[in-house]
Formats: sequence, C-alpha cells, structure tokens
Amino acid sequence: MSTDVILVDDEPDLLESARQSLELAGISVTCYSSAEKALAAFSPVHSTIFISDVRMPGMSGTELLDRALAIDPAVPVILITGHGDIPMAIQAIRDGAYDFIEKPFAPEQLLGSVRRALERRRLVVDNRALRDELSSRSALERSLVGKNPAIEKLRQRLTSFAATDADVLILGETGTGKEVVARNLHLLSPRAGGNFVAINCGALPETIIESELFGHEAGAFTGAVKARQGKFEFAHGGTLFLDEIESMPLEMQARLLRVLEERKIIRLGANKEIPIDVRVVAATKEELRGPVDRGVFREDLYYRLSVLNLVIPPLRNRKDDIPLLFENFLQNSAVRLKREVPRPNPAELALLIAHAWPGNVRELENVAMRFALGLGIEIAGLSEDNRAFNLDQATLHEQLAALEEMILRQSLARCQGSMKACYEQLGVSRKTLYDKLKKYGISADDLD
Repeated sequence: MSTDVILVDDEPDLLESARQSLELAGISVTCYSSAEKALAAFSPVHSTIFISDVRMPGMSGTELLDRALAIDPAVPVILITGHGDIPMAIQAIRDGAYDFIEKPFAPEQLLGSVRRALERRRLVVDNRALRDELSSRSALERSLVGKNPAIEKLRQRLTSFAATDADVLILGETGTGKEVVARNLHLLSPRAGGNFVAINCGALPETIIESELFGHEAGAFTGAVKARQGKFEFAHGGTLFLDEIESMPLEMQARLLRVLEERKIIRLGANKEIPIDVRVVAATKEELRGPVDRGVFREDLYYRLSVLNLVIPPLRNRKDDIPLLFENFLQNSAVRLKREVPRPNPAELALLIAHAWPGNVRELENVAMRFALGLGIEIAGLSEDNRAFNLDQATLHEQLAALEEMILRQSLARCQGSMKACYEQLGVSRKTLYDKLKKYGISADDLD
C-alpha cells in the first residue's frame, strides 16, 4: 500500500512530532531513520512525496534529493534544515527540491507545504496514468477515447458492424464525432483498402448535389464541359459517408433509395446504368422519425437506412471521460504546436466537468487547443443554466462542487453503475450517495 509522505530523520523526537502533526491532518506517513531505507521503499507509480532532514549520518538529505530525482524527476522533496544549512538549502532548491523549512518550524508551516506538494504529485501521477492508458489502447480506443460504458458499447457494436457489409445509420449530436465513427467502420472492414469518401448533404446546394453524388456527362448542364465521376463511383470498392442525411432534398432521397436497392447509378445527362460496389454509412444529428413525421424525410428510406444503428452519446452523458479526452487532445495539440504538454490543475478540471458541452467532443478539442497555447480554460457561452463558471471568478464552493461531481461520475463508471459498490468505494452511506447523485442530476441513464 502506498503512503502520502516518506519522512526521513535520524532524530526520533522530531520524526515522531512531525508524523503526529501530519497524521492528525489525515495524511499517511511512513517514517525512516535513514535515507537509504527510504529510497528503497519509494515507487514512482505512487503519489508519494519525501520530507527529509539535510544533515544525517550516511546519506544526507541533499544526496537523497539527487537520488530521488534520478528515479523520478517529478517527485517533490521537502528538506528540513538547521539555520546554518540555509545556503545549502537554497542550492538544493536550484537543484530541484520542492521546498525547504528551517528549524524550528510550526506544524502549520510543514502541513501547508506538504499539502501543496501532494496536490502537485497527485496531478503528475494521474496524468501519467492517463498517458499510459492512452498509449496502451488499440487504434479504435485511441480514436474513440473513453471508458464510460456507453462509449465501450459503441466500440463493441462498431467492431461487430464493421465485419458485415450492411449499410449503417449513425445518430449523434453535432460535434460527437460521427465522421470518426464512420471512418473507423471503414478501416475495420474488409473495404479498408478502398476509398473512404465523405460528403455533407447539408452543405451542398440542391442544384449540385445530384452531380456530386452521381456524376455527370459533358454537356449535361451549363458549365459541364467534360464528364465527371460522382462520389458513388469514386467510392466503388470502399465506403461512402453521407453526413446530415436528414438535410437531403426529397427528390434526391428517392434517387438514393433506388441506388441503395439496386446498387446502380446513372450519371446526370446519361442513360447507361453503372454498377457500384459501395457500403453506405449515413449520419444524422436528430432521430429520423421526427423528419419523417414532418414529411421532409421519406419513410421508406428511413427504414432502408435503419437496419444497423450506432448511437454516439453526447459528452454531457459521459463526463467521467473528460479528463482522459482532454489529456488526449492536449497531447495531440502539443505535438502540432511543438510545445510541452501543459497540465490542468484540479480547479481547471473542475471547470471542464461543470460545463454542459453543447458542442460535445469537438468543443472540448478546441478548448484543449487553446489551453495548449497557454490561454487557460476558455469556454464560450458559459451560462447559469449549465452550472458552468469562469475559473477566475469561481468560488471555493463552486470548485469543490464540480470536483465532487467529477469524483461521483468517475466512481459510478468504475463500478459499472453498481450503487452498492460505489458507496462502499467512496466510504459513504447509501442515502448520502443517492442524495449527492440527485443533487448533480446523475442517473443510471448517464452510463447507458
């Protein structure tokens, strides 16, 4: 079991008094009378810090500092010094010590330094764990990042659907990553060697969408000086991704239905049918039953597309994935910008957790890019309704509440929705857990 503090001093009285002060504050301490034994007990994977006297028989505190930083350059080491050791302590700070405290010292002084060092250490260890998890995941897991049960279910269904040749309908709000899902369907399918062709039906004027999809012959319309291959032909042997399918004009929906049924297209201005071997993956940001009921989407095309469905959960329903996603986006941004990867502090993570993310994963990626540029956490459109707050103006109560919500979501996800396992893990009563889940609007539906 790991400990919060490794305390090293050859004076038993000082060792005992410091231990008592820290343990009364809820900090676990393991004491050693020599630096050699303390180093042997240290592991870089734990959120542990060192407190060491400078002058000791055998290995000194400054030597311990050098040896500890050689094992883990990010481990905080607090040195306790006598009055005559101040120049030595200043040099130690330059050499990487976290802090030094001069004897005699008040317990509050030591406690304050230890708490700050522990917070820094825990951030380092947590970020390492996130990076290790990201690097150890499969290509699909690195592309669709997350541990929430809803995203794990999506990956499982995607893998299963990719092995078939059936058309697929993807449902997801703006910014959830519908094209990422479609591209993974292609890459994991037997069609991976063919083209992946994406077209946004909502971005094309009605006057050119037919030519874009099916191509045209020379002279088919004014400006058509030569024949042109359409997206269906170009995707032959591969996958055609039709985004915002709900925006497709009704007339084109009829033609698309015919192509899906017969797997043949006719170029604009031609009579000859061209056979095509294409898998169609369509995407919509709203459940198509609504457009069908409004008379703007064909019911027969709806049923033709709705054989295999993939639903992408919005980010607000999987907030426990936000730290992992943000770390992933930070790493990608830092590589593109040729910068060191910055690390968010707990208050900044709390701000991310508190936001409602109407722009979903795409919005989070943009925030990560700005953070990598050194602009801090900048989120547009913060409102009282979504309980988001400006970090510079956030009260202690707001930040603690956001942190509490993040912990609850992460714990519930780790326990796979089991309330009993969750309240036992958190060390609270069943009623306390239910009250807190109600307070933050967290339900089992968030884990679907």
